[in-house]
Amino acid sequence: MTTPVRLSKRLVELISCSRKEAELYIAGGWVMVDGQMVDKPQFMVSQLEKIELHPDASLAPIAPVTILFHQPPVTGTNADSAQQLIRTDTRAADDRSGIHINKQHFARLKQGIALEKNASGLSVFTQDFRVARKLIDEAATIEQEYIVEIAGELPPDGLKQLNHGLSFNGRTLPPIKVSWQNETRLRFALKGAQPGQIAHMCKSVGLQVLAMKRIRIGRMSMAKLQPGLWRYLMPYERF
Repeated sequence: MTTPVRLSKRLVELISCSRKEAELYIAGGWVMVDGQMVDKPQFMVSQLEKIELHPDASLAPIAPVTILFHQPPVTGTNADSAQQLIRTDTRAADDRSGIHINKQHFARLKQGIALEKNASGLSVFTQDFRVARKLIDEAATIEQEYIVEIAGELPPDGLKQLNHGLSFNGRTLPPIKVSWQNETRLRFALKGAQPGQIAHMCKSVGLQVLAMKRIRIGRMSMAKLQPGLWRYLMPYERF
């Protein structure tokens, strides 16, 4: 029988690196123990377990990432609750970014343009200051698209009022684009949406909101991303 040792110590023996380098490789998610990624240097392993270093392992500084997440309605607008659902096991299987998952990708994430209350759909979390500046500082100029499931009967001039003519929080709302998607769903395309604005607009014309889903932020569409899953923003994609 062999006495278990720390994974970092075992890795030093296997690849002849320093202890600090071994800890960085492990913390970076580059080390597998019997086929499973382990990111804790203090993890205890035996001589019988197979330790592997990923062939693309690097100690270079980790570049900031941006994550596109299909936020389920149960998380509401709570960014902390939403981030708890962004984990290694909830990455979309068809993510084509080629980015190696690193636990540091899940730290210091900022949410850009929060969802409407009780809505689901596309949320963006980023470590990249350029993306954060675009989505937070320029939020008023970026168009968002929501699909809103409603109940009730729209009056004859209701659609016209939704497009322009309503007020919210004491101010006249600017023109937006509202159209029917089908008999029970409206499509809202608007900039600078205020929390609660869409529900208020619908209520103003006699409609009740049953559900809301954001499907687009600027040029970025949620596409086929399934509820509760996320993917990395591709280098060529822009909002």
